[in-house]
Amino acid sequence: MQYKINKFFSVAVLLALLTGCATVEIVDDSDPWESWNRKVHSFNEDLDEYAMIPVAKGYRWITPVLVDEAITNFFSNIDDIGVTINDALQGKFMQSGLDFSRFIINTTVGVAGFFDVASRVDLVKHDEDFGQTLGFWGIPSGPYMVLPFFGPSSPRGTVGLVGDLAMDPTSYLTFGVATAFNTVNATDTRADYLGTEKMAEEASVFGKYEFYRNSYISQRQFLILDGVESEENDLLLDDE
Repeated sequence: MQYKINKFFSVAVLLALLTGCATVEIVDDSDPWESWNRKVHSFNEDLDEYAMIPVAKGYRWITPVLVDEAITNFFSNIDDIGVTINDALQGKFMQSGLDFSRFIINTTVGVAGFFDVASRVDLVKHDEDFGQTLGFWGIPSGPYMVLPFFGPSSPRGTVGLVGDLAMDPTSYLTFGVATAFNTVNATDTRADYLGTEKMAEEASVFGKYEFYRNSYISQRQFLILDGVESEENDLLLDDE
């Protein structure tokens, strides 16, 4: 399972709440595959409830806080490789240089990334992926879709996942080692977001499925525009 599991289940909800975009109402034609999407959403919810959450709770219980932070930092450092490449693909060369510096500092001084030294010298973490790069170059999103295991996405987002996989060095390890890396990463990430499912339920004005969908679309649009508000909310679904 790719580390992008953090987009599934809870993280889109948390980011949407933080950016204040979760209440944007999305028009119906954004979700022509709603019947299929709802079934997959239900499957993912069950998987999260009966598999991911219990494992994440057990992981949190047995893992010391410092070790948990070190593991999170390690995978965040690996993620900075893809962030650096996507910066450059979007023409953000200054940011690409900063993110590459962040990766080098954390890999060396930070002991393979287990310590986030770069943040202490004001090299902030950025969020760039191949789906954003495709959006930057005008590739349309296509309809909203929910992927088994991977959660909220779109045709463009699905292609983006493939691109992210190609930029992840752990993908080139042997199958057993790569599976172990991704399992630890998925568990660590899910443990970091325990409790957000309750936030989603409390904030679900239109229903939990609609909340996840609207949150995902709004959050992706926010990332692609680098936080610049769109003047025409009606175009949200055409662009993302």
